[in-house]
Amino acid sequence: MKPLLLTLLLAGSLTGAEPTFKVRVHDTVVELPRERYVAAVLAGEAGIVPADEALKAIAVAARTYAVRLRGRHAAEGYDFCSTSHCQRVDLDAVTPRLEAMAAATAGELLWYQGRCAFTPYSRDCGGRTEDAANVWPDLAAPYLKSHPDPYCVRAGTLPWQWNADPRQIAEALARAGLHVPHVLDAIGIAQRTPSGRALNLLLTGSGESVPLDAGSFRLAMARDRPGAAVLSDRYEVHASGGRIVFQGTGKGHGVGLCQEGAREMAAHSSYREILAFYYPGTSLGVTATGIPWQRLSGDSITLLTTDPQRDAVVLAMAERQLRAAVQRTNWPAPADLEVLAYPDLDTFRNATGEPGWVAAHTAARRIHLQPPATLRSRNALESTLRHEILHALVESQAAPGLPLWFREGLVEFLDGAAPVEGPVRIPADTELRQMADPARARRAYDDAARAVADLVRRNGESTVIGWVRTGMQQRKDN
Repeated sequence: MKPLLLTLLLAGSLTGAEPTFKVRVHDTVVELPRERYVAAVLAGEAGIVPADEALKAIAVAARTYAVRLRGRHAAEGYDFCSTSHCQRVDLDAVTPRLEAMAAATAGELLWYQGRCAFTPYSRDCGGRTEDAANVWPDLAAPYLKSHPDPYCVRAGTLPWQWNADPRQIAEALARAGLHVPHVLDAIGIAQRTPSGRALNLLLTGSGESVPLDAGSFRLAMARDRPGAAVLSDRYEVHASGGRIVFQGTGKGHGVGLCQEGAREMAAHSSYREILAFYYPGTSLGVTATGIPWQRLSGDSITLLTTDPQRDAVVLAMAERQLRAAVQRTNWPAPADLEVLAYPDLDTFRNATGEPGWVAAHTAARRIHLQPPATLRSRNALESTLRHEILHALVESQAAPGLPLWFREGLVEFLDGAAPVEGPVRIPADTELRQMADPARARRAYDDAARAVADLVRRNGESTVIGWVRTGMQQRKDN
């Protein structure tokens, strides 16, 4: 990984650490590895689900939801809160079983046309899922359309009832910043969705009628009276004995995966089949799927792109840099070397798990590249490709157990970067692999570059390059 001063990006590392999320738990922000976060979400959102395949499906949905919405609270200095506003997290309730369910699906995400899908879920859809556009009007996802859920019906969805003094309801809504009549007398359903859920309400009293979105009403009441309020939007409402009474079925917004239905499906279906039922049209994978790649073949490299006309220059640059690297090292070119030029930054980040400040990522003989346009200049693109080609070349020749700092530092040296002045220090693998702090990453890679430059000064370039194949047991410090 190397600093590109012109673009303020870093070229990619050989292997990335597990991504992390910053989560506000009570009054403390903690940084959790992604799979630990998924296990904590299972504890908070689905700890009572008894079926393993259902838990695996929920783990994938929770992980995908988090990757898609990472940074939801960025303005406040963290990614997610630990409440139902994001996903409920319960670190104290994580069990070995929940950790195993997260591990069994580690890294797996749901994709739609090369992008992370939006994967909400609810406890109980009441027999029919909801269309996402009725909950989030600006979201029209074809894989989140309303459809019958016979599995939820078979599981035996239970009716619920809740009532409260109109004054208490009005006070709770006011605390949530919602407008209500001065004296609330009644609540009526002004409009329903095609699935039968309340969409818009009408609050009447004090000679006025105030419209209110049903989802906003439900969330405001849930936050003010957790565990004892309106459980879903599938209900009837009427006034009785001076109180307002809600009678309904289901729990939650009803969009996407239904936990009760998933539990029932798990008796005879895999988690993959459960996900296919609740998010039809999506595909499951660790890296982005559904991207309409087109292949351009060079002498030694294949370019995968969605825009051959735009990215043809990438293939020419990569071939030129590979020839130069082979000549410098005297090593053969790796077979089956591929460069993937992603169509946009979000797809690159979702496919690789890298943060936006990393320009490229090399894994074995596959180079994942941000959209060339994001690199801002032809020089920056060429520099990034040179760096990644060197990564692929070093990895193709590396002896087992060759230290990460040496491989990374050697790439820096071969790339021609002048080492930043400072003491010679061997950086830890954790420093090189972390993705949370770009300044810390730069320091670690500068340390690796200085260490290798010092070895070259004392032993000679050809000797140090030879250690790639023989291993550093051949090293003799002077």
